[in-house]
Amino acid sequence: MQVFDYDDVQLIPNKCIIESRREADTSVVLGSRKFKLPLVAANMETVIDESLATWFASNDYFYVMHRFKPAERLNFVADMHAKNLFASISVGITKTEYQLIDDLAAKNLVPEYITIDVAHGHSEFVIAMIHYIKEKLPNSFLIVGNLGTPQAVKEIEAAGADATKIGIGPGKACITKLKTGFGTGGWQLAALKWCAKGATKPIIADGGIRENGDIAKSIRFGVTMVMIGSRLAGHLESPGEVVEENHKKYKKYWGSASAVQKGSSHNVEGRQLLVPYRGPITDTLTEIKEDLQSSISYAGGKDLSAIRTVDYVILHS
Repeated sequence: MQVFDYDDVQLIPNKCIIESRREADTSVVLGSRKFKLPLVAANMETVIDESLATWFASNDYFYVMHRFKPAERLNFVADMHAKNLFASISVGITKTEYQLIDDLAAKNLVPEYITIDVAHGHSEFVIAMIHYIKEKLPNSFLIVGNLGTPQAVKEIEAAGADATKIGIGPGKACITKLKTGFGTGGWQLAALKWCAKGATKPIIADGGIRENGDIAKSIRFGVTMVMIGSRLAGHLESPGEVVEENHKKYKKYWGSASAVQKGSSHNVEGRQLLVPYRGPITDTLTEIKEDLQSSISYAGGKDLSAIRTVDYVILHS
C-alpha cells in the first residue's frame, strides 16, 4: 500500500460551478442529526466540558463529552435533555461502565450518541461492550474507536457499531508510536484511505489534523467527520486557565493517555503541552467553515460530497 500523511498530499482542483464560496454547504449528517461542520471536538478534558458541550449542541455542532468525571455522566445526559439538547457521552470498557449503561437504561436516559473510547478498540472486551450497549440502549448511535485497520473496522461494524473512529496515536499530544512502536502516527491519512475500504458505515478521523486543509483531505479519503483536539483547545471557552510564558498567552493541553490525565506514571502514551490562546471559539469555527467552503469550490461542487471524488497527487521530497 502507499504510505502518506497530510503533508504529502495535494488535492487537484476541478472546474468551479458556484459563483461565491459562501454558497457551498459544509453540513453533514451523522445518525439522525445534521451538523454545520464535519467536525467533532475531541473528548478530552482540555477540549470539552459541559458548558462548551451545551454551546456546541445549541449551535448544531457535534461533540463527544469526555469520560474523565465518570460519576457526572448520568446527570450530564439528564441536564442536556432538560435543555432539549442532544447528549453525546464517552464510555470505557471496565465493569463500572456496565453499571452506567444499566443506570441510563433504568432511568430511561438514552444518550443520542455514545462513543466507546479506548486506545486500542479492536478488542474482545470492546466487542462485548458493543453488544451490551446495543441490548440495553438500542436507540443510541454508537461510535467505536480507536481503530487502525480495515479488518478492525469490519469486525467492529459487524458487532453492531454505527460508526468507527480511526487513529492510533497520531494526535499532537500522543507518543504511542514512540512508546510502543505501533500506530498510525506519520501515515494517518493513508490509514484513513485503507480503513475506508473496509467500512460500510461512517468513519471518523481522530488525530493528525494540523491545518484546516487536512479536514478536506480526510473527507477525500472517506471520512464523514474529523475529530480535532489541539486545534480546538486553547480558546476562551475551552476548559482550563490561561497561562503566560514569555509575554505570550497559552492554555494547557494534555493527551487522554498522559500522566497528568491518568494521575500516574503507568502505561503513559501521552504528554502535556501548551497551546496558544486563541480567543473566542466562534472565530476558529468560522475560519474552518470558510476554508471548507473554499475546498468545495476547488472540488467543483456545491457540498462536501464533491471533495470525495477529486484527483490528488502524492508529493515526494
